[in-house]
Amino acid sequence: MPREVFVTEDAARDLHGIFDYIADHDDPVKARNVLDRLEAAIEALAEFPERGAYPKELVGLGIREYREVHFKPYRIVYRVLGEEVYVYLVADGRREMQTLLASRLL
Repeated sequence: MPREVFVTEDAARDLHGIFDYIADHDDPVKARNVLDRLEAAIEALAEFPERGAYPKELVGLGIREYREVHFKPYRIVYRVLGEEVYVYLVADGRREMQTLLASRLL
């Protein structure tokens, strides 16, 4: 049975920021393609949320309640709570993730 997927306000801002950055610095068509593919990856969590790995930055702290999937170079960090999936972060994985994850999730 599919789970319901919710995108937090922070994650929605992340998606808009990614789109705006690509549209401004590259091509609006590419920006739309990336956004569509990120949204598809998020929607796929409804069927298979357990497929994601635990973010290594959080595992190092003993935290295993969040998972992540990749649409390279982007990382989608989420949490499964019962029959619901909450997306908390969508970020370029080349960023300094330890601080970003700590500030957003802890």
